[in-house]
Amino acid sequence: MVPSPLALLLALGAAATALAEPLRFVDCGSVDGSIQEVNVSPCPTQPCLLHKGTSYSINVTFASKIDSQGSKARVYGEMLHVDIPFPIPEPDGCKSGIQCPIQTGHSYSYLNKLPVKSEYPSIKLIVKWELVDDKDQMLFCWKIPVQITS
Repeated sequence: MVPSPLALLLALGAAATALAEPLRFVDCGSVDGSIQEVNVSPCPTQPCLLHKGTSYSINVTFASKIDSQGSKARVYGEMLHVDIPFPIPEPDGCKSGIQCPIQTGHSYSYLNKLPVKSEYPSIKLIVKWELVDDKDQMLFCWKIPVQITS
């Protein structure tokens, strides 16, 4: 039996929706903001399989509880409860989708890239992503499990 074009379209739509589903994450200390949603694309299942030599899109929707002139991202690979700094191309939150100054009660979409370099080891770890305000307080902090793979 040959599937109808409508059935194929519905199946493709369901697959696309599955790829865009928000991730389950652990809030690790968001004080000055509240996270509404975290998306890593592509990451259809958890732990996220991060392929070496690939860059992943990060989109975090959060609401601010404070006013801040700016924001800065810090990313870590957490192994055995030790945070190892993980460089990202653009740490300035105001150049990553957030219109600054940040205002109390407003929602923002933070957008960035997570490059996985080919020289990284193949390992399971936790990605910890922080965004701090101009007083170095946590606008958001989230963690997800990942596996770096070839």
